[in-house]
Amino acid sequence: MIKRLLAATSIASLCLFSAASAAENVEMWVRSGIGDAFKKVVEAYNSGHETKVVMTEVPFSELVQKYATAIAGGQAPDALSMDLIYNPAFAAAGQLEDLTDWAKSLPYFNSLSPSHVRLGTYQDKIYGLPLSVETSVFAWNKDLYKKAGLDPEKAPANWDEITANAEKIRALGDDTYGFYFSGGGCGGCMIFTFTPLTWGAGADILSADSKKATLDTPQMRKAVDIYRNMVKKDLVPAGAASDTGANFLTFTNGKIGQQTLGAFAIGTLVTEHPDINFGVTLIPGVDGKPSSFAGGDNFVITKGTKKIDAVKGFLEYVYSEDGQKIMAKYGSLPTRGDIADKVLEGLDPRMQVGLKAISVAKTPYTLQFNDLINSANGPWASFTNAAIFGDDVDGAFSSAQAEMQSIIDSGQ
Repeated sequence: MIKRLLAATSIASLCLFSAASAAENVEMWVRSGIGDAFKKVVEAYNSGHETKVVMTEVPFSELVQKYATAIAGGQAPDALSMDLIYNPAFAAAGQLEDLTDWAKSLPYFNSLSPSHVRLGTYQDKIYGLPLSVETSVFAWNKDLYKKAGLDPEKAPANWDEITANAEKIRALGDDTYGFYFSGGGCGGCMIFTFTPLTWGAGADILSADSKKATLDTPQMRKAVDIYRNMVKKDLVPAGAASDTGANFLTFTNGKIGQQTLGAFAIGTLVTEHPDINFGVTLIPGVDGKPSSFAGGDNFVITKGTKKIDAVKGFLEYVYSEDGQKIMAKYGSLPTRGDIADKVLEGLDPRMQVGLKAISVAKTPYTLQFNDLINSANGPWASFTNAAIFGDDVDGAFSSAQAEMQSIIDSGQ
């Protein structure tokens, strides 16, 4: 995808930052909705440093295209907070600074979020480092558990328990439901919440080298059956089938018994929905072994910027204990495992579950993430919707497997 965006303007991109800017400010773009964690750490940095970071929010749906266009026109920012899934494609296109030597010189390099470093690496060189860390976790409403006669302090350990609990919660009647997920064409939602069911059991939707679609596995079939069963039993609100992500935090309405969410939702629930008494645990795989999606953003530096030292200085501040504490206070998990306990000290203990998820979390590595997974019209989004809500499960598997492989082959 990124190569297509840049191909027509590769000559123009050679002129990137041909002249040094007189401004001392570091220009940085972030995706809209990045949240208070990063905004607050920028404020703290600017208040104590001569160099300032000027942050510009770009609508999430426009960021990749706008950044590619800006690179080609020599108008790109010095740095970017990039959804880590796009890091490999921009690195492969030659548009990012090689940070390998500097990154490996950091005394805490080996403690940085491993999935983020992996997605920031292309052909054994590092082009991105973790900025904000996100993981997917499983949440349950303790008050609804109690009303349904369940132990509110007992986290479900497998999907049989989750389904049984959902049935008891649904039996409360009215508009109270046992489970929720955003399944209506939200590929990003479903890779985040649904694939951990198969990852925990050792399966994946792509081969290790990302050159083969491996969607149709017994583990994925079982995961689909679990969700289909809950839909069939009316344990999931009908709106889930058409939810493209707009209602991802439906759990906050207090009428959903269980839902897989992002660790960021812990902070949202605590600060904005203090009336909801909830617990969190790791997401069980189809065989009970946990997994998670490692999401969030990587910090990348645009190739050719004249302010690379200033940009590196800012990132080192983010990685400092003070910077990490500011980020964590406003909901972002620590990127440094070596000081994670210090960083989370005094914060809501449920944040520890999100931290534990980092060690079992995965992120698909592919240069075609958008076309394969994130696109609302792509094979992954179409598959999850058709397989879970449709009548032809075999057809959904066959069609998606073939389309995914075709996209992969066309990019070779």
